[in-house]
Amino acid sequence: MKFHGFTLDAFQEQAIKAIQDQKTVVVSAATGTGKTLIAEYMIDQCLRNLGKHVIYTAPIKALSNQKYRDFVNQYGLETVGLLTGDVAINPQAPILIMTTEIYRNMLLSDDPIILNVAYVVFDEIHFMNDPERGTVWEEAILFSPASTRFLCLSATIPNVKEFSSWMQTLKDHSVEIIHYSKRAVPLSHYVFDVNRGLISRSEIPAYIKWLKKKRKKKKSKKHPSVAAGSVVMHVKDKLPALVFSFSRRQCEREGVGLSKRHDFIKDEGNRSRILKAFHKKLSNEIQELHSSKDLLIALSHGIGFHHAGLLPQQRELVEELFSKRLIWVLFATETFSVGVNMPARTVILNGLRKFDGRRFRPLRSKEYFQMAGRAGRRGIDDAGFVITIPDQAQLVEKLYQISEADKEPILSQFQLSFNTVLNMLMLFSEDEINVLLRKNFYVYHRKHQQHRQVRMKTSFTRKKKNLMKMGYISKDGSITEKGLFASRIYYHELLISELFASGFYERFSELELLQIIAGIVYEPKANDHFSFKGIHKKYKQLARQLSKNQYVYNHLNKLSLKRMMAIVETWAMGGSFTMVLELTNYQEGDVVRLFRRMIDMIQQILHASDDEDLRDKLGECRQIIDHGLVSVELNELE
Repeated sequence: MKFHGFTLDAFQEQAIKAIQDQKTVVVSAATGTGKTLIAEYMIDQCLRNLGKHVIYTAPIKALSNQKYRDFVNQYGLETVGLLTGDVAINPQAPILIMTTEIYRNMLLSDDPIILNVAYVVFDEIHFMNDPERGTVWEEAILFSPASTRFLCLSATIPNVKEFSSWMQTLKDHSVEIIHYSKRAVPLSHYVFDVNRGLISRSEIPAYIKWLKKKRKKKKSKKHPSVAAGSVVMHVKDKLPALVFSFSRRQCEREGVGLSKRHDFIKDEGNRSRILKAFHKKLSNEIQELHSSKDLLIALSHGIGFHHAGLLPQQRELVEELFSKRLIWVLFATETFSVGVNMPARTVILNGLRKFDGRRFRPLRSKEYFQMAGRAGRRGIDDAGFVITIPDQAQLVEKLYQISEADKEPILSQFQLSFNTVLNMLMLFSEDEINVLLRKNFYVYHRKHQQHRQVRMKTSFTRKKKNLMKMGYISKDGSITEKGLFASRIYYHELLISELFASGFYERFSELELLQIIAGIVYEPKANDHFSFKGIHKKYKQLARQLSKNQYVYNHLNKLSLKRMMAIVETWAMGGSFTMVLELTNYQEGDVVRLFRRMIDMIQQILHASDDEDLRDKLGECRQIIDHGLVSVELNELE
């Protein structure tokens, strides 16, 4: 069977047959085997079924934007829509691309489109494992109508039978499992040692023994460090290489550093193409940024770097040049491995530890294979090479364990939020709520442990009592006006509701409201720095007003608010993007993302409120924060 010019493999044909039979399909197949073709076939089939929508969800906004561009090129502008919180393009289109959060929110708001959805694609379904965001995936499955069918895509799901059985029990319709573990391009796994060079996986046990003897002899636990650039030069016959680092600064530092030692461009015509693309893609203002100047140094030597701290147009430039094989070595963070179909011949892992937001920990097998899977280009390479630079000697043994196979199962991260409780009370009867509390994957996975079901029910009851106490639910169990407002806010719902679901917001100017919203959506990191110049007095006045509502004052992070005040004021008063950057060590992409998160929150409040005065005030707020933002980021969809 052929589709879109490709001869389909047996597993793809099996999946397509299941889709034709209107089944839910769970595809667990190695990276690079063509899972997306299955989704594209399903979309083609749904387009012929007029009046029905297909929803394609992605774990991160960048992947949603990429899929939107791909599908517009394939199916046409009028056929495809995009919904990402702060962006809504063609929201009635038959093909809707969105983040998983947006789909979950549509379900909870009882969006009429939902009843006309034939299929929902969950790309990278293993993100249900994510401790912070996994609940969103589970709720999206739990709250979908019984008529909706799913296409779940993942590189590997070790407990695919259990996961599929849960979905079948939950929705009472057939679920087909498609499992295909053979890669189109086989992988070879190595460790790099500064003295011994490449060590194959089969040699690792002997290498571990050698390391232990060496450490005993030298009485030192230190492991000799090696720069990723040195490893690149060691394997320059195996390029192009994709080097994954767990630090944005390290990506830039290694990229620029290597470019000063080596030039990978042999054809001056290619260098001219790179320079032309740089000047065409980046506006004059963006070209003047320090990050762009560093990027130009690296790119002009066939080297790139890519991470979320860059602006969208900078990242797109790198992706474009990499896809055209004008970049031979790309230093990137882990997000480049999520869904972006840009493989290299060699993948180099610059370390085996990552910071997960709370602590440094060793890589898990799923994370390892997510990145390793980018090695080997189908139809180009006979083999892909995965080389790990261990940052600690004792982690070599850990590498040997995780590189054998991805054995990490999908586990539930289900947590009830106040928003979920309110929406369940609005959308479901008491009996239906009890069923949902019993049938989530958390309980299903532990089905022999009765206390888990009791704990979930207890959590629901406790949150319901708190909502009644705070006036979100009336004594007779009905949802109050404030509760209805909170049901439409999906992040810090009680804090936002206490601020905006009453007249409390009237105490603050548009600028102050923007500063407060920024303080709520800002996610602090350990080494963040923001200027406090000229805002101490203003901060004290604002804090004094906030203290008039005890809940708001107690639950709003005051340091976050203080950090946001100068940069928000500078931008709101018409300051340039460069002036904003001078007030913080935040990278360009982080500043844009912060402003976009503010706009997303404003949109949620506008959707939640019928208060015309509030809507007018927040409309002004949106215009203030949105001014010039598109020119800075050149809208990542252009």
